[in-house]
Amino acid sequence: MKIRSITYFLHPGCPLDESELRQAGDFMASARPAFEAAGYSVQTTRLATVPFPDIMPALTADRLIEYARALEEAALALGFEYVSLGPALPDRPESYPLIPEVIGATRSVFLAGLMTLPEGGVSLRAVRSCAEIIQRASSLTPDGFANLRFAALANVPPGAPFFPAAYHAKRQPAFALATEAADLAVEAFSQAGSLEQGCNYLVQTVETHAGLLHQVAQGLSSQFGVDFGGIDFTLAPFPQEALSFGTAMQRLGVPSLGEHGSLAAAAILADTLDRADYVRVGFNGLMLPVLEDAALAKYAALGTLTVRDLLLYSAVCGTGLDTIPLPGDATSGQLNAILLDLAALAQRLDKPLTARLMPIPG
Repeated sequence: MKIRSITYFLHPGCPLDESELRQAGDFMASARPAFEAAGYSVQTTRLATVPFPDIMPALTADRLIEYARALEEAALALGFEYVSLGPALPDRPESYPLIPEVIGATRSVFLAGLMTLPEGGVSLRAVRSCAEIIQRASSLTPDGFANLRFAALANVPPGAPFFPAAYHAKRQPAFALATEAADLAVEAFSQAGSLEQGCNYLVQTVETHAGLLHQVAQGLSSQFGVDFGGIDFTLAPFPQEALSFGTAMQRLGVPSLGEHGSLAAAAILADTLDRADYVRVGFNGLMLPVLEDAALAKYAALGTLTVRDLLLYSAVCGTGLDTIPLPGDATSGQLNAILLDLAALAQRLDKPLTARLMPIPG
């Protein structure tokens, strides 16, 4: 298991508040070695802000690009690899069309778009705007990968440490941890003599790691006066078979991902994770990123694992549609329909879901 990200949340001010950024840099200069000393590899350190429309009331493309570049430069100098400027907001419809321009003008800045309303319900206008962003961003680079830095969000609260969903909602800074833990599930069900034994082993392993991580985090919180939001123990994979969430599902007896039994495997893994006791933030579910998981990619290429299947698994605690390759000529209307299904599912089940859809040219 690794730490996918130590994510630091703040309100950076406009113009940029140098003291806030300095505090963030000082924190991360101690946080990374503290977790490494506890035996954990830290893949990335990330900085997430309040939603960009709340930072900059008078939004124009030029001003937002200038601001994003300045924050990106400052964050990289402080040791952060990635920056999230948070989501466009339904009550600021002018914020959505600016996102592709910011993605095109930066290298490490992530953004998102909210499709649901704070009081409940789905904003059809915001859903359409997110579909248009995805279509526009797909042509920013020849490989279509600019959409790695954008996600459409449904019912996602602040504080989640995984990008592109991460954003803040307070003046007081905070931090949270995102894990890369699919290998724990693979190990648990590879060694187990029974389903119950595997589930119990996974719960115990998660709780053991969470206890160690929480101990280090509490020390950092006390030292720097920064709130600790919690751990997102979503079973995130890495593109190797032993680190694949799809492999974990197969260890539960699923012969081919997408066929019958896959939903049951997803539900069993999600239920097992729910049983673990730790301080939670974010999704704490099943991350199924097709382009970042060797087994998922294999069965998607074979045609047995589809977007509909992944939506179905989202109903039993998947995190949504992540890094989904789609035909490069997908229309805005087709993308809109997928996003609408996801947003409706999130609202109906009262759970956070995201969509990172990637139309690939050619």
